Amino acid sequence: MRKMFGLLLAVGLSLGLTACGSSSSSSSSDPAAASGTAAASEPLKIGVSPVPHAEIVKYVADNLAPAAGLKLEIVEFSDYVQPNLQLQDGQLGANYFQHKPYLDDFNASKGTKLSYVTSVHLEPLGLYSKKVKDVASLGKGATVAVPNDATNLGRALKLLADNGVITLKDGVGTAATERDVTGNPQEIKLQPLEAAQLPRSLEDVDAAVINGNYAMEANLNPDSDALVLEKAEGNPYANGLVVAEGHENDPRIVTLSKLLTSPEVKQFIEQKYKGAVIPAF
Repeated sequence: MRKMFGLLLAVGLSLGLTACGSSSSSSSSDPAAASGTAAASEPLKIGVSPVPHAEIVKYVADNLAPAAGLKLEIVEFSDYVQPNLQLQDGQLGANYFQHKPYLDDFNASKGTKLSYVTSVHLEPLGLYSKKVKDVASLGKGATVAVPNDATNLGRALKLLADNGVITLKDGVGTAATERDVTGNPQEIKLQPLEAAQLPRSLEDVDAAVINGNYAMEANLNPDSDALVLEKAEGNPYANGLVVAEGHENDPRIVTLSKLLTSPEVKQFIEQKYKGAVIPAF
C-alpha cells in the first residue's frame, strides 16, 4: 500500500508540474496577452490645435470612438512646437495639427523622428486686413505680417506672389524665403511673426497672412473674410495625424486613422466649416 501510495503521489506531482509548465508557456508566447491587447485598451493622448483639430477629434471621441473601443484624451496646444516635442518625448501618443512639409522641416531641424500617418483636412492660408478691403489697396510701404516658420513662410510668399503683391524667383514655389523676392513694386515690408500671433497683429499691420486654424480661433472666416485665399487644388499642405516613428501600427492609431477619414467625419467637416476647412480624403 505504501508503495502504491508513493507511486500515485509521484504521478500526481508530475501531472501538476506539466500543467503549470504548459500554462506558463502558452501565456508567454501570446503576443496579444504580452502587449497588444493591453496597449489597445489604454487611452490615447493626442495633442491638437484648438480649432478645428480639437473640434474634429472631439466629434470622433463623442460619436465614433466608443463603438470602436477607442478612448481618447485630448490635449490642446496654442503653438506648433510643443506638440511635436512632447510626442517625441512620449508625453503624447499622437498629434494632429500640422502638414507634412512642416513635419519634414521640424524633423530635419530638431532631430526628431516623427511619422506622418494620414491626411485629414486642409486649412487654406489667407490674407486678412482690418485696414484695406482688397489687395490692390495695399499702399506703398505697407506692412504685411507672415508666418515665421519655414514652410508656412514659403506658402505665404507664394500666396502674395500669386496675387501680384510681390514676385518670386522662378521655380522656387512654396520653398521661398525672403531672399527669393525678386520684385516688390509697392515696397511692401514683410514682418515674420509666430503663427499664433498673426491674428493679433492685425491691429498693428496693414495685412497679415494667417493660417486657417488661427484665423478661425480669432473669429475670422477664411471663406468670407480673407482678401485672397490659397487654392485647394494640388495643395500639399493637408493637416494630418502624426506619431513617433515605430508607432504607426499601434492598434489605437490604426483605429483613429480610420475614424478620422470616415464618411461621418467628412460630413462633419463640410457641414460645420462650410468651405473654411476642406476634407483631404
